[in-house]
Amino acid sequence: MAMVTAKLSSPAAAGCLPGGRRSAPPRRATLIRAAAAGSYADELVSTAKSVASPGRGILAIDESNATCGKRLASIGLDNTEVNRQAYRQLLLTTAGLGEYISGAILFEETLYQSTTDGKKFVDCLKDQNIMPGIKVDKGLVPLPGSNNESWCQGLDGLASRCAEYYKQGARFAKWRTVVSIPCGPSALAVKEASWGLARYAAIAQDNGLVPIVEPEILLDGDHSIERTLEVAEKVWSEVFFYLAQNNVLFEGILLKPSMVTPGAEHKQKATPEAIAKHTLTMLRRRVPPAVPGIMFLSGGQSEVEATLNLNAMNQEPNPWHVSFSYARALQNSVLKTWQGRPENVEAAQKALLVRAKANSLAQLGSYTGEGESDEAKKGMFQKGYTY
Repeated sequence: MAMVTAKLSSPAAAGCLPGGRRSAPPRRATLIRAAAAGSYADELVSTAKSVASPGRGILAIDESNATCGKRLASIGLDNTEVNRQAYRQLLLTTAGLGEYISGAILFEETLYQSTTDGKKFVDCLKDQNIMPGIKVDKGLVPLPGSNNESWCQGLDGLASRCAEYYKQGARFAKWRTVVSIPCGPSALAVKEASWGLARYAAIAQDNGLVPIVEPEILLDGDHSIERTLEVAEKVWSEVFFYLAQNNVLFEGILLKPSMVTPGAEHKQKATPEAIAKHTLTMLRRRVPPAVPGIMFLSGGQSEVEATLNLNAMNQEPNPWHVSFSYARALQNSVLKTWQGRPENVEAAQKALLVRAKANSLAQLGSYTGEGESDEAKKGMFQKGYTY
């Protein structure tokens, strides 16, 4: 980190104050010229702006092999590399996807895979002006000393992994940790989540990757929307405190927050307008306008719910690009249309474009919800969901 120091010029700098009194030792002003981003600063800012471009958002297909296996099992397919590759090829070779999608988060296996014709998936994305991204955390494990909470592992060896992912074509990264409201959350869990995200963000930037900062506040619980707002403000306050301590370049990050909603088991469902009001209140209180993009996770909402809520947040100008980074809320209809059959690939790709276009319209504040299928309205919440 480059730093410039300069002596303060004042009468006190000579050691004396008027009347002959001695002053304190000379102070030195420190000006921070560069953050953890180092030589990649300009590229990081450019990448973040590209991902946070009008009418576009992120397709998240970074499920672990185990989680992807559960998705495949739901349509009767075995969890094999061939089947995982076939499904991801369907997604990443969809013609016209780049009109609505600006970035795709990949699992490590996918980053190094190619189509059956030998074209790298990374190149398929680049040809449509879609930035390739990469999941870099190593998953959740129990947090000792907490109230049955978790912490996210993966800092060991992260710098070398990020450097290799950059060489392979990735330009942004994702690290997901979680906070559970029914479990407290404890001060320990919030601090661990925030510090881990900050260290990851600094390391990613130092290796040329724009970090997506994702402290997911789980939907699990019967708490009110006001309680979610309280916890979200606490979590994001600590996250930005530690991001600043780690000299992270705010213009070169993206956020992936949960929307502020009631717990999934709360007796009263919130309207899109109420969710937008509480979510934007939290963001305005906690997120600096220097951050270029807010890319919401869907967190088990139905496809239509996630889109309606995003649309409600874009009914007036925001200091940041407010968009989406959806996994299930973009893929659910696609998977059920495909059913693992080659003859259904074209129809499944059309289903992906329908969902991508709907969320593009929501990012622009122009989504109406007309003509949505009953399937797209079904909730996808799973208690204790693991990614």
